[in-house]
Amino acid sequence: TETALTLLTSPLAGMDAADLRRLGRALREEERAAGNHLPPPSDELLARALAEPERLVAHDPAYARGAQRLGALLRKARERLAGGGTAEEALWDLWDGTPWPGRLERTARRGGAAGRNADRDLDAVCALFAAAARAEERTGGRGALNFLEETEAQDIAADTLTRRAARPDAVRLMTAHRAKGLEWRLVVVAGVQEGLWPDLRRRGSLLEADRIGRDGLAEPLTPGALLSEERRLFYVAATRARERLVVTAVKAPADDGDQPSRFLGELGVEPKDVTGRPRRPLSVAALVAELRATTVDPRVSETLREAAAERLARLAALSDGDGRPLVPSAHPYRWWGMYEPTASEVPLRDRDKPLVLSGSALDQLANTCSLQWFLGREVKADAPATAAQGFGNVVHVLADEVASGRTPADLAVLMERLDSVWDALAFDAPWKSAQEKEHARVALERFLQWHVDSNGARGSRTPVASEHGFDVTLEAGPYEVRVRGSMDRVEQDAEGRAYVVDFKTGKHAPSTADVARHPQLAVYQLAIREGAADDAFGGVRPEPGGAELVQLRQGAAKKNGGDTLPKVQAQEPLSGEWIGDLLATAAGKVLDERFTPTTGQHCTHCAFRASCSARPEGRHVVE
Repeated sequence: TETALTLLTSPLAGMDAADLRRLGRALREEERAAGNHLPPPSDELLARALAEPERLVAHDPAYARGAQRLGALLRKARERLAGGGTAEEALWDLWDGTPWPGRLERTARRGGAAGRNADRDLDAVCALFAAAARAEERTGGRGALNFLEETEAQDIAADTLTRRAARPDAVRLMTAHRAKGLEWRLVVVAGVQEGLWPDLRRRGSLLEADRIGRDGLAEPLTPGALLSEERRLFYVAATRARERLVVTAVKAPADDGDQPSRFLGELGVEPKDVTGRPRRPLSVAALVAELRATTVDPRVSETLREAAAERLARLAALSDGDGRPLVPSAHPYRWWGMYEPTASEVPLRDRDKPLVLSGSALDQLANTCSLQWFLGREVKADAPATAAQGFGNVVHVLADEVASGRTPADLAVLMERLDSVWDALAFDAPWKSAQEKEHARVALERFLQWHVDSNGARGSRTPVASEHGFDVTLEAGPYEVRVRGSMDRVEQDAEGRAYVVDFKTGKHAPSTADVARHPQLAVYQLAIREGAADDAFGGVRPEPGGAELVQLRQGAAKKNGGDTLPKVQAQEPLSGEWIGDLLATAAGKVLDERFTPTTGQHCTHCAFRASCSARPEGRHVVE
């Protein structure tokens, strides 16, 4: 990146040595003609000429043309920046206006050592443009000079010439390969276990990269050759010590456990067995943990607790040359439980206004997981819509078109409509797309059978509304709850009552007991009672006659018509006050901001498992 930055911003980029000599002679003649006697042209003089390319018009175009082009290029970049352009745009003007891109491309295509160098230069340029783009996004655009200062101040890891030297009082941690050619007074070779050292597995076995040699493909290394190679590597590691060598391994009591490497027997020294726990922790994290535990242990003396606290303070005060803490976990501000739980200064919902909920939100708050509802609905942190959700949306739209009469109840017509939008759904693989499309065809076929079934359970009901939106305010104990949503279908039964149908395209159906107290269906019936379907019934308020879930992915039992019909799960007309109590409970959770995680089948596809204290993968989160 530094190479690319230098070449792109140098005022002499793109000019060869002969051009520079001729340009220097011309500038000296020009200065003498003006009465100025200056030493050979400096970078400042050259830059002034390039900033004013019209000064070179009077000179021989054969050697002034390159400088004029460069001056025009720099002027273009300067005008870009003066007009509000970003550093990335100015860099592109410089890059695109020079022959360097074409020269690098041709060199990279030729291969060889020069091609590899060209590849590295191209990588550097790409990294430079990426850094410029990130700087604009991160800071909102602070100008090219700030970008240049920030880039020059960075410690670029890929630049091995500027690698920081290790502190003399520090421990260096590295592999045996990296230790070649280096020496220390004390060297510790840790973890010399059988199976790890020697490691007799083939290197790069997937693509067999270990077989690539100067003369083509070579035969793979034999186990004996691999063992010899590992022995040489162990020799390299052991001979890095000038005064003292320590080699450690773990020996398990059982024969099938960890065992020391066979190389230990080749050192010429009898290994020493060390049993029991070490007298002191062997890592900084373990030491901090022991000291922290000692400071609050009532069984130890006050003097020992104070000594542990003093050592923690000394560890917390340690920092490197740049002022960064070396043991941040020793400082109390990094300890869990030291702060009071945070509380939002702004309430989630206004208690003086009705609480707005949907039927599906009530189901999630009451029966599924209130924390999942909060993170997904309120924080808006839910994952993007999945292919399964797209499947459901497409089937619902086609069912609505059939119910409203916009599309005939014909499977061929529905499949044609499905084909026109199916490719817009994102599936993991083509076979998955084909499988789900077949499931969609079966679901639509079941829907059509259910829709025209005049002899079935819905034979006496007639559709009056499809995708019927509603917005009603309900009393729920001490709260007012405003319920908004859309009913997939509203039908009128023989007694003139309103019957709500909700289509489902999921792979799992609730139990019969769960359907009897299904919150979403109950809210629909409650909304009907409060006038949500009056307009569909000619301004007359109907009584709710029940509701049902129509499971389009699942076939009905044989006694109910067989697999060609969908599974139907009915809920009787409302009775009792259970739905009002459920609404009050959900409203209380939201207004009191009590979002407790609840585990269940819904956890399988939850996007917040890693942040949930009720899940093993989220145990690092505490309530």
